[in-house]
Amino acid sequence: MFVDTAKVFVQAGKGGDGAVSFRHEIYVDKGGPDGGDGGRGGDVIFVATEGLNTLVDFRYKPELKAKPGSAGAKRDKHGKSGEALYVKVPVGTVVRREGIILADFTEDGQEVVIAKGGDGGFGNAHFKSSIRQTPRIAEKGEPGDTFDAELELKLLADVGLVGFPNAGKSTFLSVVSNARPEIADYAFTTLTPNLGVADIDDGSLLIADIPGLIEGASEGKGLGDAFLRHVERTAVLLHLIDAYTDDIATAYKTIRHELESYSTELINRPEVIALTKTEGLDDEMIAMQATAVQRVADGAQIFTISAQAHQGLKEVLRELRKEVQAVREREAEEVEGADGGIPTISLGAEKVALAWSIDKVNNGEHDIFIVRGHKIEKFARRTRFDTHEGVNRLRDIMKKMGITHALTRAGAEGSSVIRIGIDEFTLVEQ
Repeated sequence: MFVDTAKVFVQAGKGGDGAVSFRHEIYVDKGGPDGGDGGRGGDVIFVATEGLNTLVDFRYKPELKAKPGSAGAKRDKHGKSGEALYVKVPVGTVVRREGIILADFTEDGQEVVIAKGGDGGFGNAHFKSSIRQTPRIAEKGEPGDTFDAELELKLLADVGLVGFPNAGKSTFLSVVSNARPEIADYAFTTLTPNLGVADIDDGSLLIADIPGLIEGASEGKGLGDAFLRHVERTAVLLHLIDAYTDDIATAYKTIRHELESYSTELINRPEVIALTKTEGLDDEMIAMQATAVQRVADGAQIFTISAQAHQGLKEVLRELRKEVQAVREREAEEVEGADGGIPTISLGAEKVALAWSIDKVNNGEHDIFIVRGHKIEKFARRTRFDTHEGVNRLRDIMKKMGITHALTRAGAEGSSVIRIGIDEFTLVEQ
């Protein structure tokens, strides 16, 4: 079953909690802290895998969850890290979160961490110092990344076959490659995209057969609009037209209009045109049809072929290979050119992490001071708000970062409510 879109719930593992523990040994009256740190939560990692060509498995398994980290233990035992979850996806898969692209898998074996596991919390052994001999502070493990991911498969191929239903696309693919698409003498034989490898001279081409387009396909008519995404990534389009078509110029322009309506980039994609099923036509008729297309094809090269009679196929494949090589060379040059661009000045990662902001809102009863920032929110997620030791540590961190001073200048008092993330507490212990 071919499925090229899916939505899945992704959850990386939660970090393990740190432990509060003290050594208990014979002849040692008061042992020091020995609570270990929690283990890190497992990541969710997607791996591009050749041989897969559908997202159907995600329809039956809509939740992807990595293992949590284990809690720390006494005697400075570090909790075990959670096992990562490796998920195989077809090459050509795009992963989005709220419309933002997280990963674009274009090569076999490519791995991307889609969701990061949470860090484990520190145990109380971590907080021992010369002035803090018996710390009863331990951190919670951080939650892992959790979100709904949208998956979209766009087949990666050198050549995309386009044309009306029954134009001979599947027959062409079956003759020039190892693909075995369903073929019959009626429209919409192809219900899913097919891939095939065509060998030509000392090279090869990966060709995608896309279900036939009709007028209005880009607006949702017929089958074509659901599969037009699969020609977005092809280097070259091979436009096949049935040589028996009555108004062959109009047929050509109709398909071009649908491509342009779907994506302005497609209309500028290199194109080769082939008139198909020419084995039953005389040379004069073939020439007349080719001339009619040439008048509206803006200089594109036109071939006449018969897949069934194996006529003209090598010439088309050689032209396609030449066009594909030219596209790949341009793409390589663009990548090299991008590397030598103008340098940009930006804040360092450490400064961005330490940055914070304060907003004051009123809930109808009193003011609430909302503190936002990567670093301070991370500390808050790891704080045990059910212990005064944990909250006081967070207050100390806020003081060191300058947040407490800024809150005071913004009008906060000791009893004012401070919110960081989903947790609230007072500025000063009450």
